[in-house]
Amino acid sequence: MSLQLSATILVSLVLSCAAAQTPARPPKPGVTTPNVRIPIEKLVPDAIYEIGGNPDWLVIDEQTWVSNAPKDTVSRMDPKTNTVMATIAVGKEPGSGLAAGFGSLWVPNCGDSTMSRIDLKSGAVTATFPLTFAASEGGIATGAGSVWVITDARSTLARIDPSNNKVVAEIRIAPGSFAVAFGADAVFATSTEKSVVTRIDPKTNLIVETIKVGPAPRFLSIGEGSVWTLNQGDGSISRVDLKTNKLVATIEAGIPGGGGEISVGEGSVWATSFQYPITRIDPTTNKVVQQFFGPGGDAIRAGQGSIWLSNLRAGNVWRIDPRRIEATRAD
Repeated sequence: MSLQLSATILVSLVLSCAAAQTPARPPKPGVTTPNVRIPIEKLVPDAIYEIGGNPDWLVIDEQTWVSNAPKDTVSRMDPKTNTVMATIAVGKEPGSGLAAGFGSLWVPNCGDSTMSRIDLKSGAVTATFPLTFAASEGGIATGAGSVWVITDARSTLARIDPSNNKVVAEIRIAPGSFAVAFGADAVFATSTEKSVVTRIDPKTNLIVETIKVGPAPRFLSIGEGSVWTLNQGDGSISRVDLKTNKLVATIEAGIPGGGGEISVGEGSVWATSFQYPITRIDPTTNKVVQQFFGPGGDAIRAGQGSIWLSNLRAGNVWRIDPRRIEATRAD
């Protein structure tokens, strides 16, 4: 192999997180339902964690972790003391999600095409190994004894054995797939290009279902008996029943374009996007019941009795009691 060819491949690997094209960012109209839109200024968080930089991806274990691409770090936040317990150096430009499992935090580093593994108890980096990623705007998951991540623009889903940090299987899924989630003993991936959700059986590593959803789904979450996708094409949210693998609802949320995230927990479905930091959906009615507008947002997680919101541009993370959110009214 020539030196020039080797250099070309290396550059390709390093830039793999940025290779994917994201949808254009059309204006976000939000919802028009009366008494649903609320200024974000009316919501008072229970705690504000000052992180600095651009805090982004969140994952919840006993504490909550957030990545910070410009600082090459992850920070650990304590919901009991409302303090930042530690900030840990990882690889360059952590992105494409965070995952917790097997006693570890798994951190994709887009800037140098590595994965950092951090001990959840001690906070020590226990391993750093080479791995590429399909896009910085992606997602990673743990389940069925493995770590799951899409590693290239060809939509190769890699299965990593946490006992040795090695890829033990590769599964080709729908083109333009970037984010994965695990639930109901299955792996789910969204294809932004094909507007489908792919369901993979981890027992066989085979695709068992391909489900059409809204346009350009990117982020997804599992809960309330369903897979929920945030569709960047039109800003809607699709709901797929886990038992039937059928699309059962399309919810107009009015938050199209790149970025954003979705999470299920604490009795609701939560979405975030710039201009609309929090959109809350009632899973019993499949309707948007609250939508907070104004500055903030970009990543959201429900857990530990709280809603966690990364305000990327403000450099902080909010922790909010969901009951406080539900009690906040438009007037």
